[in-house]
Amino acid sequence: MITALIGENSFAVHDEVSRIIAASPEEPERFDGTELELRQLPDLLMGATLFASQRLIIIRNLSQNTNIWSQFPDWLERVADSTHLVLVDEKPDKRTATYKVLKSGGAVKEFLLWTDKDRSTAEQWVEERARQAGIALSGSLARHLVARVGLDQWQLASAIEKLSHLSSITTASIDEHVEANPTESVFQILELALQGKQSQVYSILQTLELTEEPYRLFALLSSQVVQLAAVGLASKEDTPTKDFGIHPYVAGKLAAQARRLGPNGIRRALRLFAKADADLKLSRGEPWLVIQKTLASL
Repeated sequence: MITALIGENSFAVHDEVSRIIAASPEEPERFDGTELELRQLPDLLMGATLFASQRLIIIRNLSQNTNIWSQFPDWLERVADSTHLVLVDEKPDKRTATYKVLKSGGAVKEFLLWTDKDRSTAEQWVEERARQAGIALSGSLARHLVARVGLDQWQLASAIEKLSHLSSITTASIDEHVEANPTESVFQILELALQGKQSQVYSILQTLELTEEPYRLFALLSSQVVQLAAVGLASKEDTPTKDFGIHPYVAGKLAAQARRLGPNGIRRALRLFAKADADLKLSRGEPWLVIQKTLASL
């Protein structure tokens, strides 16, 4: 049996490998594919050992070993029936013969990183993961946790582990015990800036200065402002959530801000960020001061 676990979602791949190991009667034999040599393949793939009638062989990053990967289709059909071969690879070249043979044989399982379009999937996963941890997490709390943490499954799992130690879970307790990711902090900053709460904006910026790169933060802020404009200036015929890939939950929060600003306020925000973008590119000021001034001007 051959299984190829492909994709950049390392958490999902790790979970699947763990599931396969748990279901196997034998201990896994692990190999770094980049260090394998052709002469090792017969013993590795074509039969049982003296100590076990069945084998579970896990090989990582074999596609980076071009010498073996290019010849591997000839070896795939020689894998013994008593052997479960698991290939783990983040980004194999899908144009290669080996990948095509694996794909056509139904061996490939792909694990992609979640994007904003997968937010509902993430929320359902959080509810199920929390249930497995003994936590009764409502749909609204799952949405809040995903909005605060983001779509990285490692971070979501870590957040659920933290929450499992609490006697009760509320929105406030999530905010207290789970650190917000930069994207959520950005939305919070923008929301506070639009409400004129400059002291709170400054406090969050001071915290972000310790961990964030200013140009990356400004890019995230600019993206939020563009999405704000897309939602706030859309006509009835427009579909900003689809055209800009904005999750309905995020779009709802942006729509509330857009109504408070009005069309003229939104256009003014766009002009302020366009000016800030030019100032940063031309080094007209220290980046964090440019960001702070722009937010204060909102």
